[in-house]
Amino acid sequence: MSGECSRENTGVNQIAPFSEVSKFHGHVCPGLTIGYMAARAGMEELSVDRDLDEELVTIVENDGCGVDAVQVVTGCTIGKGNLIYRDYGKQAFTFICRDSGKAVRFVLKSDFNIEDLDPELSELRPRVISGTATDSETLDFRTRINCISEYIREMPAEEMFDIKHVKVEIPRKARIFNSVKCSKCGEMFAESRARMENGEIVCISCYEEYTRGW
Repeated sequence: MSGECSRENTGVNQIAPFSEVSKFHGHVCPGLTIGYMAARAGMEELSVDRDLDEELVTIVENDGCGVDAVQVVTGCTIGKGNLIYRDYGKQAFTFICRDSGKAVRFVLKSDFNIEDLDPELSELRPRVISGTATDSETLDFRTRINCISEYIREMPAEEMFDIKHVKVEIPRKARIFNSVKCSKCGEMFAESRARMENGEIVCISCYEEYTRGW
């Protein structure tokens, strides 16, 4: 093993501060904070540094705000091929170190409810989202959200998440595929996504799928 995952071996990368995460995302919100807490705790649990070249793999089971935090903290991204999205709609995050083979999964506890931390939010949120809130109400809402985020960031991870070390099939590193030309639109695309139609190569967006309902 190369040991590239180990914080003891590199000792140079620190976990990104929340200010960097919120700057990337554009605002502070509970979802972003949940992702930040999961990513931070996951890296600490595995004793790993921020990813440089696919040493880490992250599996996210939602496409919410928290995924932005996961990208910034772990360094795992769609572009590098080591951020894997599964459309399960769960606040669940799995962090994997290729070298050690260790993986840990964080699932937000079923009884963790943001509204319980500040009941006033349930009244303010609909007005802010619909654009009917006054400037004062909007400011109050943002202030409360910031306070909740600060509160969450002080919580032990085990109070927020069910945490389990798991065995997973570690995905292979990203591959670079040859490009082929679609016979319909003329655009180039990865050959791994090619379809055949009337004996010619077509891309997925041009392909007319045939189905009989199953």
